[in-house]
Amino acid sequence: MEANEERATSARAARSTVSQLLFGQLATYAVGAAVRLGVFDRIGDGTRTADDVATASGTHPQATLRLLRGLAGLDLLVEHEPGVFEATAAGALLRSDARDSLAALARIFSEPVMTRARERMEDSVRSGAPAFDSIFGTDFFSHLKGKPELSEVFNAAMGQSTRIAAQDVPSHYDFGRFSTIVDVGGGDGTLLAAVLRAHPAPRGVIYDSAEGHAQAAAKLAAEGVADRVTLETGDFFTAAPPGGDLYMLKSVIHDWNDEQCAAILGHIRDVLPADGRLLIVEPVLADTVQPGASALAYLSDLNMLVNVGGRERTRADFEELCATAGFKITGVTPLPAPDLYVLIEAAAV
Repeated sequence: MEANEERATSARAARSTVSQLLFGQLATYAVGAAVRLGVFDRIGDGTRTADDVATASGTHPQATLRLLRGLAGLDLLVEHEPGVFEATAAGALLRSDARDSLAALARIFSEPVMTRARERMEDSVRSGAPAFDSIFGTDFFSHLKGKPELSEVFNAAMGQSTRIAAQDVPSHYDFGRFSTIVDVGGGDGTLLAAVLRAHPAPRGVIYDSAEGHAQAAAKLAAEGVADRVTLETGDFFTAAPPGGDLYMLKSVIHDWNDEQCAAILGHIRDVLPADGRLLIVEPVLADTVQPGASALAYLSDLNMLVNVGGRERTRADFEELCATAGFKITGVTPLPAPDLYVLIEAAAV
């Protein structure tokens, strides 16, 4: 009898797990809708009624209450009494004015530019190619280039997603021994700014497309390091700028297939001095998925598959990729949990 009860409990838990996963898309869209409607901004630091939020947002009162209760079910709000809500610590991160805001990330991850290809994951699994290109008629980054407003949101989202790593990276690598750090594909400069604040000796270069580093000047000025950074516009598939003794790639390699990555790394190899180093900042997948491991890196891998054609990689994958481009890995440093990133140092051979 006891064994039967255990099996029944296990079966209920298994069904609950599957049900929660199947409703995951609704959670994404609920968060995205709340951010676009400014729900968390309107609730602010205190409590607000659903009617107050609806009035301020210009939304339907009952539908607004239902959205807020859904967000409470996701532990982003607390309903203290019927119709009265307060943001949790997680919900507060979705305010646009929060210091560690994730609002832009929530918005971009619930936009059609991200979600439509995910709907066609089966096609990508069959073909091995990104579904995005067939849906939008071009690749992901070319599509963003043609939509400046969306590109700005994407850049802000990438900056927000980099903040956790930016807290850990500067203290887990000896940046101070270099004179010029070139952040290839450095976006708005969130990571480079953190490195330069922690290490006063080096200067920096952000090398990215014009749309990629469009918000960098303002970010660097706000962080007080603008006078130590040069912005260079270019295409890392064509060349890498000379003059650096450390070339840093954060969340760049996973966007591209092996051939494209080899080209990016090869251009860096061409300009790297003999005593220079390459630093890749990416998740590193285990050879097998361990029980209890975070699913985030594996879900990111699927996102790369459907949207851009890139992939997350194992250490062996990185070793092979670096060797192809004339590099040898000289150090691998995982950042503290829950950060998924790993610092992969390589030298030219």
